[in-house]
Amino acid sequence: MSENTSKKNQYIFPCVTTRDVIVHPKMTVKFDVVRPKSLAALKEALNGDRHVFLTAQIDSSISEPTADDVYKIGTVCEIKQIVNLSDGISRVRVQGVYRAKLCSLFDEGDALSAEVKIMNTFSKEKMPQEELDALVRVAKTAFEAYSVVVPRMPDELKSSVMRSKTPTELYENLAFNIAMSTQDRQQVLEAASLGEKLAILLAILTRETQIMSIENDIHLKVSAAIDRSQREYYLREEMQVIRRELGEDDSPEDEGYEYLTKISNLGLNEECVEKLVSEVNRLTKMPYGSQEAAVIRSYLDTVIELPWNESTKDNIDIEKVSAQLDKDHFGMKKVKDRILELLSVRALTDDVKGQILLLVGPPGVGKTSIGRSIAKALGRKYVRVSLGGVRDESDIRGHRKTYIGSMPGRIINAVKQAGTNNPLILLDEIDKMANDFRGDPSSAMLEVLDSEQNKEFRDHYIELPFDLSNVLFVTTANSLDTISAPLLDRMEVIELPSYTREEKFEIAKRHLIPKQVKNNGLNGNKIRFSDAGVYELIDFYTREAGVRTLERLIASICRKAAKEIVLKEAARVSVTPEIVEKYLGVRKYTDDLRSQTAQVGEVNGMAWTAVGGTLMPLEVMTMDGKGVLELTGSLGDVMKESAKIAVSYARSVADKYGIDKDFYTKKDIHIHAPEGAVPKDGPSAGVTLATGLISELSGIKVRADVAMTGEITLRGKVLAIGGLREKTMAAYKAGIKTVIVPAANKPDLEEVDDKVKQSLEFVFAETIEDVLEVALEKNSAGDKASGMDGVNLYKKNDKLIGARLDGAEKR
Repeated sequence: MSENTSKKNQYIFPCVTTRDVIVHPKMTVKFDVVRPKSLAALKEALNGDRHVFLTAQIDSSISEPTADDVYKIGTVCEIKQIVNLSDGISRVRVQGVYRAKLCSLFDEGDALSAEVKIMNTFSKEKMPQEELDALVRVAKTAFEAYSVVVPRMPDELKSSVMRSKTPTELYENLAFNIAMSTQDRQQVLEAASLGEKLAILLAILTRETQIMSIENDIHLKVSAAIDRSQREYYLREEMQVIRRELGEDDSPEDEGYEYLTKISNLGLNEECVEKLVSEVNRLTKMPYGSQEAAVIRSYLDTVIELPWNESTKDNIDIEKVSAQLDKDHFGMKKVKDRILELLSVRALTDDVKGQILLLVGPPGVGKTSIGRSIAKALGRKYVRVSLGGVRDESDIRGHRKTYIGSMPGRIINAVKQAGTNNPLILLDEIDKMANDFRGDPSSAMLEVLDSEQNKEFRDHYIELPFDLSNVLFVTTANSLDTISAPLLDRMEVIELPSYTREEKFEIAKRHLIPKQVKNNGLNGNKIRFSDAGVYELIDFYTREAGVRTLERLIASICRKAAKEIVLKEAARVSVTPEIVEKYLGVRKYTDDLRSQTAQVGEVNGMAWTAVGGTLMPLEVMTMDGKGVLELTGSLGDVMKESAKIAVSYARSVADKYGIDKDFYTKKDIHIHAPEGAVPKDGPSAGVTLATGLISELSGIKVRADVAMTGEITLRGKVLAIGGLREKTMAAYKAGIKTVIVPAANKPDLEEVDDKVKQSLEFVFAETIEDVLEVALEKNSAGDKASGMDGVNLYKKNDKLIGARLDGAEKR
């Protein structure tokens, strides 16, 4: 029952909050009622004047709505019919009477009631009549387009809308009949004037027409694809039945269907799928045993076996990776740091592409094995590709599949072998590739090792773009000289120098000895290598940059020890220097030559070789003659030029060291560098030549416990040299106490072995005068030098490791 309140046009009605049901005035709607409070409100309305206030919920999932959960504008409706269904459900038919605004919502326990303010169906029209008429026409046109895209639109509705004579009639036909969302229908109900309602309906029609058009296009495309697939499926099923009846079960179509299934599971792009499907179609049209069919079948098998979307997840635990690398290899700090940097970046971003490393160094230093260790630490698959002696471009890019026996190139084969699209591929001996009339394989490698191009690498055999940007390429080389400049530019070069004596010792103790002891069936109780025995092997039985020969010698000792143990000649073998000589024979190499006592004209130089550092003593002798300069010992052109510079410098300081000014016309000078059969060259012997020459001409002895290296200029400056790490290790091994090196090489001291730094006194020279002040003995016959003025020495751990950086200024 409605109840008039004290306020004008405000009434209290039983209230039903609806879910997605909105009723307009004059609109008849049926809906089901389940909630007890709504049923009680309907019953209360039936007992009164059959009027009830309907308002829609903002969120239909709420079971007990409050005033904040419903729209403020609703409709007062008259109940026309209630039919009680099963399970407590009642179906209600109502007709809208007028709009009303919710003022208050009361919860009376068993039912809701609402105080509402009556509103006109349409407010006073503000829109001019001409504009309203135009709006009616546009709305009819929009409805006509809407009816085209809406399926199963009733003809009666089309006719009633198009024949609407008044704006009100058009509004009722549209608002009551077209499908709208709850929000759109509520927006139409809340609009005040007829013009506003029609404008909203026009916008809804236009939007729905566009959406339905897009949906229809999508539906047509999907239907066409499904129809084509179903048609092919039915035809193939019929063909299979016919062939079974004829006893031809193994048909090309069956095989083609299997290939199509596998291709669809690869997840390839449209270009690749079209290419492979065309190959399958060709296969199905060929006799099963034909030669061409075998070529296509081999091609499809190869493509399907490639790991297009298979990858492994990197282990980005920096500490674990670092521990694994340290466990597998001793030293190699630069390589390990670079891998840890890569992992650190990958931990911050997944988009890390184009990681191409080139490890260059002498044979046997672990370039190949570190690649396997990196893959193991990262958790990636590892594949090694040997490029030594490769001459044909097709080895890299593959052969055209038109040829019988054609196959993919080594790169695609490596990826296939790995089974993932992000393995670590080790390209071994990249500097050993050659070229001939069949092409240049190093040019083919340009695309493989270019991070901007290899994401779409096309093998000649596969003929499809394969993404290599996720592959970690590690290449190895012994020399950079034979690698083309464009190829070298694509790689990050990491140099691996030869192992020092101490590094070889640590590698032997940590890796080589345990490995060979295990391989030869021994254990720590049966054989033990003493430190002296290991040093004996390193110093007198090997001359190499790496440790391959050392490992072979250790294996030989283990075998001989195993033989003695089996023959019961010994229960346990302790490998000492004496045992090494017993098993391997006399020493193969002797100690480096060096000056044993202070002498005139004999100087200990230091040299770098491919197998490490070595001492290189120089001997200078003068005789009466005509100023002839004789150089022996297989010296190269650069070293000969250094000797001439030394002579000129000696002439310039003749007065200071008591040297006859005319020695270059009265004395023949002979400079010799043993061993004579070993070729020698390079500028780093400049200070050694100058020191020996001045010593010989002045009669001042050179200290036997000093070794030196450095290039000199005509003005006596000492320039930087290379190989400091190896040279100082050779001096340490030979028992030298003091080494003189260029001041410019002071930063390189970080690379020198800690044991060497603790045992040697380092003097950093800027000029040859700094060298002479340390190298020449004081108080010896003919000594004209001025003592140790200008020498700046500092101590660390009670060891002189000094610097000689200010001598020239203090003199």
